Amino acid sequence: QLTFTSRIGFIYDKQSLGRLDSVSYPTQGWGLTHDGSRLIMSDGSSTLYFRDAKTFEETGRLTVTKNGEPQDQLNELEYVRGEIYANLFTHDLVARISPDTGEILGWVDLRGLLSVDERKSTDVLNGIAYDADNDRLFVTGKLWPWLFEIELIPQS
Repeated sequence: QLTFTSRIGFIYDKQSLGRLDSVSYPTQGWGLTHDGSRLIMSDGSSTLYFRDAKTFEETGRLTVTKNGEPQDQLNELEYVRGEIYANLFTHDLVARISPDTGEILGWVDLRGLLSVDERKSTDVLNGIAYDADNDRLFVTGKLWPWLFEIELIPQS
C-alpha cells in the first residue's frame, strides 16, 4: 500500500492482512502494480518506477510518452495482458502503455459510464483491477456507486 504524500509504503500479510513492514520512497505514491517479477509504481508524473518486489529498491524507470511527448498525471496502475494500464488523473481515460518503450499504445475511453446525475456526486476514476485467471477487467472511481466489468472492443 502506497501513501500519497507521506512517502511510506506498507507491506501486509496476504492471509491475515496484518502489517508486516514498511518501506520509504522519495516521491508521492499514486499507483502500484506488478508484472509478475517486479513492482511498477506511479507518482503522478510521466515516469513509471520499477521496483524490486522483495526490497522495494528502484531497479529502473520508464518515461511514458504519446507521439514522443511525455504524458503526466499517471495515476492508478494495473498490468493487463502484457501492458501497463494507467488512468489519467481527472480524466475518464486509461492509457495502455508498452512496458518496454513507455509509448502509449492506445486509450480506453470510459466517459459515459456514469449518468450525468451520478457524476454530480462522485469524484475521479481511479480504480482498475484485472482478474487474469478469468480475463476480466474492472473499473471504478472515488465515491462511484458502481464497480464496472468492462470488455475492450477494438476500434475499426
